[in-house]
Amino acid sequence: MTAQSTTDGFRTVTLTTPAQYAEAAALYRSVFGYRQPDYGLNPRLLGALVSNGGSVVGVLDEADRIVAFAYGFCGTDGQTSYHYSQSAVVAADRQGLGLGRRLKRAQREVALQHGMTRMRWTYDPIQTRNGHFNLDVLGARGRWFKQNMYGEPWTDRVIVEWDLGAEDRPANSRLPVPALTEADWGIPGGDGDHLWLALPSDFSALAASRPEVAEQVRRDVRSAFTDLLGKAVVALSCRRLDGETAVYHFGPAPEAGDV
Repeated sequence: MTAQSTTDGFRTVTLTTPAQYAEAAALYRSVFGYRQPDYGLNPRLLGALVSNGGSVVGVLDEADRIVAFAYGFCGTDGQTSYHYSQSAVVAADRQGLGLGRRLKRAQREVALQHGMTRMRWTYDPIQTRNGHFNLDVLGARGRWFKQNMYGEPWTDRVIVEWDLGAEDRPANSRLPVPALTEADWGIPGGDGDHLWLALPSDFSALAASRPEVAEQVRRDVRSAFTDLLGKAVVALSCRRLDGETAVYHFGPAPEAGDV
């Protein structure tokens, strides 16, 4: 990708040196809090990805330190090809500055340069802030749901797909917002072409204060996503309603060939 600089002091670049790969791997471990070697990221892998159509992009601050990083690779499901974004991280003290969007734009540029028109990645649907970013900010769609994707308990993930020809063009802002409360958490509602699912807006806080409620909500959300995304609908939006409740909106799946 072409290096992108802005007036706020950040630059978005493709990482190209062993030192940058090592710094990116260290940021990855730091943001996720990984201590065990099994959860590390091999810097040499990043070099291989850069040389073979993958994306290894970073945001540098004024001192050329990596403060955000993402990597991905070419993928296929046997029927179509796409760019798969494996991970994106932003340093704790630089979150909320729009760096996540810059990473996705940079990955988009790499994918387009290699002939890809779609990008996929995953996220935990219980993390509503991530859901809002993926669906409402970028305009991606939640198309599939996989339980225990990484073979460990409660590693449930929504697989989203992003039309790279429609960057930052979400069509979700006019969806009607139902009046939902804690009593509706985990229970699908709506009918026809407009379905919804309420859940806690801050699951981590709920799990810390009321673990038994959080466990039941997670089970209900798993069941709801399995059912909804198995019925030819996609997740269109995830928005916070108030201090405690957020809502997903679902609509008809696109036609074949249309993201």
